[in-house]
Amino acid sequence: MHKAALGIDTSNYRTSAAVFYPENGTYQNRGQLLDVPEGKIGLRQSEALFQHTVRLHALVAGLPSGLPLCAVGVSTRPRAVEGSYMPCFLAGENVARAAAHLLGVPLFVCSHQQGHLAAAALSAGKLQLLDQAFLAWHLSGGTSELLYVRPGADGLPEAQRIGGSDDLAAGQLIDRCGRLLGLPFPAGMALDALQQTCTEPIRAFRPRVTDSCFSLSGMQNQVEALVKKGAPPETVARFAVETIGNAVVEATRQALEHDSLPVLCAGGVMCCSFLREQLVRQFGCDFAAVELSGDNAVGAAVLAARQL
Repeated sequence: MHKAALGIDTSNYRTSAAVFYPENGTYQNRGQLLDVPEGKIGLRQSEALFQHTVRLHALVAGLPSGLPLCAVGVSTRPRAVEGSYMPCFLAGENVARAAAHLLGVPLFVCSHQQGHLAAAALSAGKLQLLDQAFLAWHLSGGTSELLYVRPGADGLPEAQRIGGSDDLAAGQLIDRCGRLLGLPFPAGMALDALQQTCTEPIRAFRPRVTDSCFSLSGMQNQVEALVKKGAPPETVARFAVETIGNAVVEATRQALEHDSLPVLCAGGVMCCSFLREQLVRQFGCDFAAVELSGDNAVGAAVLAARQL
């Protein structure tokens, strides 16, 4: 039986547990979205922490039993920068530390963002990217960052923000647009499906991009104005998606003018078909599989196995 690394991630909106088999590069992932009340676009940290605590044991129990585990990996904070902290990660960290101690195996901690990068590299078939410098997008409900990534001294990917949104995250714009259109939270998949039904040409906004940085805060007002004017839902959805796409494409172009490096795309917003099509066509970007674009524990398990 192949040895496996256990990964745990309790991020803001999904509880996840996974095992990764380093000998053959396969994995098994179990994840469950947290319950967000209808009409809301978020949870208080106390509510998220409670749901993680209640659900995590069942997700771990859904993984194969009796595995010869060699390490445990867990995400303990959003990003690997000073002051990055969210209480919801405590649920996963407590379980991971207890499991590692009882099993007598090493515990390795990482950030949620580092886990995203590792999961994206694995599912794109480009795990070797973690051994070199590359550019990466992390687009999610709380983060819209263009990163310069290189191997860190601690064996983890070291990410430096070089661009992205200076205010509203892409996922926040999508979720707020989804709420206006009556879509379930998180709205990414539903909004993407809706925008694909738009057959009329639209004039999406092109945010100003300077040194790969841009602002999305004014876009919410424009989306609200479209809804008030009675624009069809699919038109509103396409406007939001193309606006984000215009900013991301231009920011990528500017970054590649400085460093001609591979570009890896991670985060739930990168499930969007329009973004994928544009970034692949124009720059040949690599993407996480849809299953591993959103929050997951596979990246934490991969990084634990690599550090071991």
